[in-house]
Amino acid sequence: MTERLYYTSDNTEGQANLLSCLAEPDGRYAVVLDRTLFHPQGGGQPADAGWIDDEPVETVLARGDDVLHIVAKPLLPGIVNLRVDAALRQLHARLHSAGHLIGLAGTAFGWRPVKAHHWPNEGRITFAAGENGTLPDTLSLQEKINAWQADNLSRQVTFTDGLRQVGFGHLLAYPCGGTHVAHLSEIGPVTITQVKMKKGQMIVNYTLVP
Repeated sequence: MTERLYYTSDNTEGQANLLSCLAEPDGRYAVVLDRTLFHPQGGGQPADAGWIDDEPVETVLARGDDVLHIVAKPLLPGIVNLRVDAALRQLHARLHSAGHLIGLAGTAFGWRPVKAHHWPNEGRITFAAGENGTLPDTLSLQEKINAWQADNLSRQVTFTDGLRQVGFGHLLAYPCGGTHVAHLSEIGPVTITQVKMKKGQMIVNYTLVP
C-alpha cells in the first residue's frame, strides 16, 4: 500500500523508498514507492507530473492500494528524490477547488453533483435533479462562488473512519482524494461558461483565468 502524502501535505519535494519497478505492456515501467507526493489520475482530476530523481514521471495511476508512477526507463530500488511539477499541481488544485464550489452552488438550487471533470479548459460538473430543483442561470451560480471566494475560506481536511473529507470554512465537506488550494483566494477568477440540461441532468461548464 502506497502512503499518499498529498492527503495531508502540500509539499512538492521529498524522498521515498522505491520498492519495485516493473515493465508495463506498453514498454514503459511502473514504479511503486512506499509513499508518494504524486496524485494519480482519478476523481475527475488529472495526474501530477514531475520527476523521480532525474527521470520524468509521464503519468500516475492508482492500481488497487498502490500508486504507480509510469516512467520510460527502469529505476533501481532504494531511496529516491521526488519532485512534483508545482505549477501544474497548483493549476489542478485550483480547478478541483473551483469544482467543489460549483457543486455547492448547484446544491443550493436543489441539484446534487454526481460527476466532475476538473481538466484544464474542460471543466464541468454534472448534477442530478433533487427535490424542487430549479435551473439556475450562470449569474446566480457565479454570485455564490464569488461571495465564498471573497470570504477567502480556508481548506479543512478531516478523516472519519478512514474516509478523507475536504471542505472550505463552514461549507459542506465532500469525500475527496484530490488536491485543493489552501485558501479560496488562490483559485482566482472562476467563470461559469454554460449551464445546460441534458437527459434530465444539469451540466455546468467552467474555466479559470490562467
